[in-house]
Amino acid sequence: MKIIIFFFATLFLAAMTFAQEESPSPAAESTAPATEEKASATVEEAPAAKPEESTVPAVKSEPAASPKAAATAAPAKAATTNAAKPATSAPAASTAKTSTKNMAPRDAENAWEAAFMKHDAATIDGFLAADFTGVSDDNKFVDRSNVLGKVKKNKDNYKSAKNERLNVKMYGNNIAVVTGRARETGTGKDGKGFDRTYLFTDTWMMRGGKWQCIASHVTKIKG
Repeated sequence: MKIIIFFFATLFLAAMTFAQEESPSPAAESTAPATEEKASATVEEAPAAKPEESTVPAVKSEPAASPKAAATAAPAKAATTNAAKPATSAPAASTAKTSTKNMAPRDAENAWEAAFMKHDAATIDGFLAADFTGVSDDNKFVDRSNVLGKVKKNKDNYKSAKNERLNVKMYGNNIAVVTGRARETGTGKDGKGFDRTYLFTDTWMMRGGKWQCIASHVTKIKG
């Protein structure tokens, strides 16, 4: 009996040993599939994706400007820069009215005659005192407004108008008497030429630092 039991026990152990050698261990079984799966996944991902064509249009590089083109462009740029800068303003043209503040009687007489030639009543206005009185070349008593009105209404076209033989006499520091002759040439409003000569006596007074004509007498002797 013992021999039979020993025999069966030996067969059982041999069978168990054979079974262990034939069947893989669980750890090996679990590892193998994972390894195969991983390898499979690696093989599937291995092929590199074909690069997609870029949808962004390639920027065309501009050819470098030649030295000649750069030289041509430079003056254009300079011209543009200069044009952008405000142009330097020319000196303002002098107004019709001449400053009479610092004029001596002799200079004032010459400026007066030049202003009459240009029909410049504003300049003559600066020479006349507010209380001016006088006698005109057409033998009328006149005041400041009469003299200025005659200048404004004058339609003659003057070729020249200037004083001759001016003589200045000082009476103290603030009174001057000027005598002289004025000659004027040109064309009248009727289209006819004229050549006129006048004799005059003007009295000047210094007022507020400025010479002003306070009285005048004019006589036409020619024309």
